[in-house]
Amino acid sequence: MLYRRTYVSSIHKITVENSDEKYNLPKIDADKIVGVVEEVMCWRKANQIHKWFVDNIQNGVDDCGTYAVSLEKLQELVDLCKQVLENPEKASELLPTQSGFFFGGIEYDEYYFEDLEKTIRGLEEIMPTIDGFNNSLEYSSSW
Repeated sequence: MLYRRTYVSSIHKITVENSDEKYNLPKIDADKIVGVVEEVMCWRKANQIHKWFVDNIQNGVDDCGTYAVSLEKLQELVDLCKQVLENPEKASELLPTQSGFFFGGIEYDEYYFEDLEKTIRGLEEIMPTIDGFNNSLEYSSSW
């Protein structure tokens, strides 16, 4: 999953509806909030995308951690997805699938290519919202 972390300060007015009774959560003090984390993109069974993040962001270690992702790296992923869509015969070389528990299919079929199209659309929508100062992106490989 890709998360956008937005930092806030005391000048921002944040309101919190305290539904602590409904969800059995502690009361949240809006004056003490320093950031908000949103899930901005989720890849289900897109193991080729997960593999790319593990190889390029997580130093090859699939440890269910959360890792900062730069806009430059996301642009690399977008460019790679476009390259594969333009040259489907190179899919296994450029953006290979990965087998594993609950990782989805490993075929280079319509679902594989739909995941690439979804990735391009989603990232091209998200990337312009990131300034690197007030917000940042993180990938979590926790499935």
